[in-house]
Amino acid sequence: MRLGLTLAASIMILASTAQADEKAVEPYVQSDANAGVLPMTTDAVFQAFHGRDGVDRIVHRLNWFHNHDPRLVDTFKAADNERLERTLSEMLCYILGGPCHYTGREMKDLHKDMGVQVFQLNAQIEDLQTAMSEEHVPVWAQNKLLAKLAPLKRMIVVR
Repeated sequence: MRLGLTLAASIMILASTAQADEKAVEPYVQSDANAGVLPMTTDAVFQAFHGRDGVDRIVHRLNWFHNHDPRLVDTFKAADNERLERTLSEMLCYILGGPCHYTGREMKDLHKDMGVQVFQLNAQIEDLQTAMSEEHVPVWAQNKLLAKLAPLKRMIVVR
């Protein structure tokens, strides 16, 4: 019984790393595996993204697109922008081989009720490419990230 309570308390603590401006979410187990893909084995691509600051700028710009791109506005209108920006930045930093850990939910669980269609995923990829270009990320590094993200399509697109 004591072990069960300790495990439950650990899960609650792990899911409670949200920042002050974020909305509360149901508890879940945090794991880098929730990102859905393995990270790059070196930090060369992370460095090409200008480190954590560059990743943060790209994600901030991508979040701006979520709220202004007519192809995406409806999909993201109920999003917790603070949480989305924080966890997406963690995820990209982690995938790029940076010194980050992903604290967000599993990709499949996160997207299961969003109803994302292929055209919306394509719009988000286009916007990500724009944000990466604005950050002056070399095309070779952009392509490395996009290749890592490609398998996530089966978890994100649900219809």
